[in-house]
Amino acid sequence: MARLKVIGFGSGLFRTLAFRIVLVYVAVFALSTGALIAFTYWNTERALDAETDQTIEAEIAGLQEQYQRLGLNGLADVVNSRSKRMGQGLYLLSYPARGLSIGNLDHWPQLEARGGNFVEFDYQRRSGADFETRRARGKIFAVRGGLLLLVARDVHERYETTRLFTTALPWTAGLMLMLGLIGGGLVSRNLLVRLESINRTSREIMAGDLSRRVPVTSARDEYDTLADNLNQMLERIERLMRGMRDVTDSIAHDLRSPLNRLRNRLESVLRHVPPDTDESHEIEAAISETDRLIGTFNALLLIAEAETGTVRETMTAVDLKAIIHDMTELYEPVAEEKGVKLDVVAGAVTVIDGNKSLISQALANLIDNAIKYTPPGGRVSISAPLTSRGVALSVADNGPGIPAEDRARVLERFVRLEASRNSPGLGLGLSLVSAVAHLHDAKFELADNTPGLKATLYFRPSVRRQIGKG
Repeated sequence: MARLKVIGFGSGLFRTLAFRIVLVYVAVFALSTGALIAFTYWNTERALDAETDQTIEAEIAGLQEQYQRLGLNGLADVVNSRSKRMGQGLYLLSYPARGLSIGNLDHWPQLEARGGNFVEFDYQRRSGADFETRRARGKIFAVRGGLLLLVARDVHERYETTRLFTTALPWTAGLMLMLGLIGGGLVSRNLLVRLESINRTSREIMAGDLSRRVPVTSARDEYDTLADNLNQMLERIERLMRGMRDVTDSIAHDLRSPLNRLRNRLESVLRHVPPDTDESHEIEAAISETDRLIGTFNALLLIAEAETGTVRETMTAVDLKAIIHDMTELYEPVAEEKGVKLDVVAGAVTVIDGNKSLISQALANLIDNAIKYTPPGGRVSISAPLTSRGVALSVADNGPGIPAEDRARVLERFVRLEASRNSPGLGLGLSLVSAVAHLHDAKFELADNTPGLKATLYFRPSVRRQIGKG
């Protein structure tokens, strides 16, 4: 559960597909909703402004008619009369040159130009014992001789609504996004709990426990259907693996023992045959072929065991330094006989989790290949430094190397390049190393050593060793 809590509330949550889907949906929903509300309000505001402007235009037309019919004094009387009414209308007839000012506005306001020659301004209106600032929209027209008439309507309610809308809309969008993030987190966490059970089971199966199964809940939803299908697949895989182990055991019992008995009988016959005769040479050739068959058989069994993970349960903390020492002692006479020098450089951290027998066999194959293809007077270097990619078990030589285009192909079984056709070997050495790397979740790389070949296995440092030190 501790792992689930970390995943549920940690940075991993934001990388989940479920969270991203919810977040995108909420973002699109918030933007589309905000755009729809803004468009609706914009149309409503335009309609209200158009209605207000029509009312103002009608009043101006009526006042112009009164002015033409009754003159300036008649216009002043009409403006004065309308100004005394309790309503939304605002009027100011001003003649600055003569100090004339008639209407329900005390002074000429600070105007803000709007489209269509309309203006907006703030004005003071008494509200009980105090004054309040309100918003108005109007239009000015010149009567004659510098006489100006301002006709306006109080639009303070619409102005407040606009201000409230522009203030509330960002908060609304932000609140929607925040709620979407919370909802996405909850949805993603619930999905992660179900996915983590599948991932945990997968890791245990990859570690070699083929008996593990994905938990199935009582919800019987899509995840339970997926779990059922995975469990059926795992049942099938386990049966196949059990059958393969049975076949392997049968082969080991039925073929390896007869081959060993055949070899022993050939050696027994060889002891009764005079040396340096045609018969002795033929028997020795038969023994060599038998050894080759046994070697091929053992190599194939090792590769099968490594690739299927049947030996994962035997993994322990393994010190590569000790394995390097043992393999160096084993192959030092072979190297001296060919005139090749072995250099060993072990790193400070060489403990990994693995199968000692298989790692030893893999290193033996790499050293054997390096010595085999390194010319007399050459050098083979064995090292295991701790790098950013893990403990790098490397064997480097200065032989002919392997072309870059052939490095992937030589990891296949029984593949031998033209340059090595005449040298002894089965074409299984690098295949076994690749299988051992796969078993240990390591990376196996072949690189140019300029000149020669550098083969490297990248292992993770031992978890058991780290826990023991902590």
